[in-house]
Amino acid sequence: MRLGLKKDEVRLDVYSPEWRNEFDRVKNAIIGNTNIVDQRIEHIGSTAIIGMDAKPIIDILVGIDDISNFNEGILSGLKNIGFLRLKVQRPGEIVFARFTDETYLTKTHFIHLVEYKEELWNNLVFFRDYLNSNEDARLEYLKVKKDYIVKSSTGVNEYTDHKEAFVKRILNLRLKGV
Repeated sequence: MRLGLKKDEVRLDVYSPEWRNEFDRVKNAIIGNTNIVDQRIEHIGSTAIIGMDAKPIIDILVGIDDISNFNEGILSGLKNIGFLRLKVQRPGEIVFARFTDETYLTKTHFIHLVEYKEELWNNLVFFRDYLNSNEDARLEYLKVKKDYIVKSSTGVNEYTDHKEAFVKRILNLRLKGV
């Protein structure tokens, strides 16, 4: 298993069950170095979707009670296991990354720190679970992702924008109670 992408690189690797094993290793490290409990750590993103080709970066969802006022021990605990807080500004989310080395050129993991069981948490978990349980949606999502890759191997923001309509359509199913 080869993890990591350079800044603005977009590449899909064939699904690997090792992605789940790597998530489990990191989850245990998070539990061992912070006060975050097991049920507040989830594997998300395409590496969490069985059989899905994905960017080779492990996305981890970590839920806390209050994003605006949380235990600073979380920051030091994540730093102890190699995660650095990014300057990325997203509403209701703090993003951390782990890199292959001290050049900080290649990211291998992301942690998305959000409020537990609030809208963003629920959306990310729903999207993963829906695609894991719905083969047609999974295949359609894979096609959307591959359509972008045919055009370009760079442009992370453009890649995300390219997938946006599909993602919103799936998240609207959650609002409808599917």
